Amino acid sequence: MVSTRILCIGDAAHAMSPIGGVGINLAIQDAVAAANILAGPLSKGAVKVDDLRKIQRRRQLPTRIIQSGQVFVQNRVISRVLGKSQPEPVPLPWIFKLLRRWPFLRRIPARLIGVGVRPEHVRTPDVYHGK
Repeated sequence: MVSTRILCIGDAAHAMSPIGGVGINLAIQDAVAAANILAGPLSKGAVKVDDLRKIQRRRQLPTRIIQSGQVFVQNRVISRVLGKSQPEPVPLPWIFKLLRRWPFLRRIPARLIGVGVRPEHVRTPDVYHGK
């Protein structure tokens, strides 16, 4: 929800599971995206609701992808392990078998967790204004 008086980012905008420790990554990326998008309007003293909507649109897809990945890990791995009263082997999900079989694929989840789905880079106001 977009308000004209408040901008929520990170866990205030989208609750994250601690799985993978990606919540802080998303919060920082939200902050960078917000700074990049709002640099121009703030310098002119005129932030509009549409500017806030741009931030929401930019960060919505990465957030949903990461949250879906966390739900997958929770449902396919963690709940199986924690739900057992007696320790017994838990079958490895197919995605982990794939990563074990082709180690070069391990870069993909590592990049998604470490860098994010849509990495954000700080742009200076000069870059923002196309100078």
